[in-house]
Amino acid sequence: MNFTIKLKRIKKIEKIEGYWKKEDYVNLLELFDYSDAQSLPESELWDMLSMAISDFEPEEAAEIVLTYKLKNVLKGGQIKNLSHEMLEDRVAEEYPDISLHYPLFNINQLLYEAYNGKFPRTFAAVLDIELDFSGKVEVTKEIVLRTISDLLTDKSLLKRLFNEQLDSEKELKDAESIIWELKPIGENLYQLISSDYWLNKEDFEMDEYSGVLKEEEITHVKGNKE
Repeated sequence: MNFTIKLKRIKKIEKIEGYWKKEDYVNLLELFDYSDAQSLPESELWDMLSMAISDFEPEEAAEIVLTYKLKNVLKGGQIKNLSHEMLEDRVAEEYPDISLHYPLFNINQLLYEAYNGKFPRTFAAVLDIELDFSGKVEVTKEIVLRTISDLLTDKSLLKRLFNEQLDSEKELKDAESIIWELKPIGENLYQLISSDYWLNKEDFEMDEYSGVLKEEEITHVKGNKE
């Protein structure tokens, strides 16, 4: 199916707004020994959490937050190791399991802010794209990744590591881990959030491309546009 993709905007950010919810702050405050979190106004939750966190050693605080978010995914020993590694390394970029990069980025951001920069500084990327198909398609993370890859230079990390999968007719499962968030923002317009590690301004050699996706590469096709 014919498509045209245009990169409208790309922006580097340090923080993904809305990832941490009110209930997360309340739960974390309790884990950091603040017992009256439920009574705090929402506007004060972060300030109190930041102060509560700073009473702990960085590695200990990292272990608490990592356990809160990833206890159902990682074992205690893995979490303890990560709590030390993330003080030195960008684990949101380097951890072997890329499905954890999204939560690790946000954990790192929370700790970076609470400790005024003791943890490594990492970035995410917000991209606005226009994606138009000749037929009606349910736009998924996989489809966005396949089409946006046509705008990238061959030197980009995404192309170097996933070039074969990007052009394969098989399911591109890693798309769910590479594109963290995807939402429509208008007719044929979408906003996505990924890691600056995967998608940054230097990776793009063009801002518009027209091509063809094979039907086998498209997970959902709902007939032609009227």
